[in-house]
Amino acid sequence: MDEQTLDTYCRKQPGATHDYQMDWECDRYHVGGKIFAMIGGDSKGVRILTLKCDPMRAEELRESYEGIVPGYHMNKSHWNSVYLDADIPEGLWERMIEHAYETVLQKLPKRVQQEIKSEQE
Repeated sequence: MDEQTLDTYCRKQPGATHDYQMDWECDRYHVGGKIFAMIGGDSKGVRILTLKCDPMRAEELRESYEGIVPGYHMNKSHWNSVYLDADIPEGLWERMIEHAYETVLQKLPKRVQQEIKSEQE
């Protein structure tokens, strides 16, 4: 998957914001001030998409796809990193981004969730 497509999809999530973290050399995507996705490189500079994930689903994805590994420099239980050149079925990239977004959104205070929802109406 190419970075521009991933960037566009992350940014179009309701209430999503973006910044670039110079120290980490990665693009970060937030909802309600919390990160749900990052595009950067691993220790060898190979491009990866790192996503928040439910721990059970994270493990299932790692077992099913060689290109999905525990989150690089993140809590390995709650984050997965996906190599951009991984052989991932069409549509799974988008579903993983949506899951990451929803996982973070659901943990935000109800007031913040309502603000994000009302901005979209």
